[in-house]
Amino acid sequence: MTAPVKASNQKPADDTPIEVALVKASLEGDREGFGRLYDLYAPLVHGILLSRVPRSEVDDLVQDIFLHAFKKLDTLRDWAAFGPWVAMIARNRAMDFHRRAKDTVEVTDDLRSTDTSTTKAEEILELIRGLPEAYRETLVLRLVEGMTGPEIAARTGLTPASVRVNLHRGMKQLREKLGFQEGL
Repeated sequence: MTAPVKASNQKPADDTPIEVALVKASLEGDREGFGRLYDLYAPLVHGILLSRVPRSEVDDLVQDIFLHAFKKLDTLRDWAAFGPWVAMIARNRAMDFHRRAKDTVEVTDDLRSTDTSTTKAEEILELIRGLPEAYRETLVLRLVEGMTGPEIAARTGLTPASVRVNLHRGMKQLREKLGFQEGL
């Protein structure tokens, strides 16, 4: 018997993680179930990619990752681990992107947008990409995707304390890169 599912971000009535019910429904052919998994985890995947690849590539890669996840869903052993599994796929695809990028010509600066706010955001995002991976990912999920610390912890499998430490240290390093001094 399938546990009733209330809303897209709530647990089923029997306290089974929502991912378990949605993966089960997806494997049984319920496209809406996979759509709800997408809604829950697309911001996480987007943030992971945004911290690793050019913004112009992110949307296509998100779609590619979820298509891959849909096709390989039957290989997922622990249905409750859908979030960490899809996050791992995203990280691997980002590494694949960079391997392939070595063989391609990069976009020249004169083709980039001259919009000041977009340029500044891209510059900051580029600084974030230069941070250690743990800080980079949590900062993008917090600052760009708007996730709270507990949401980041739940979606990535990190402890809330680790998320807080990563955010604190990441922000400190980002401030240093931006030229801010402590105490000002």
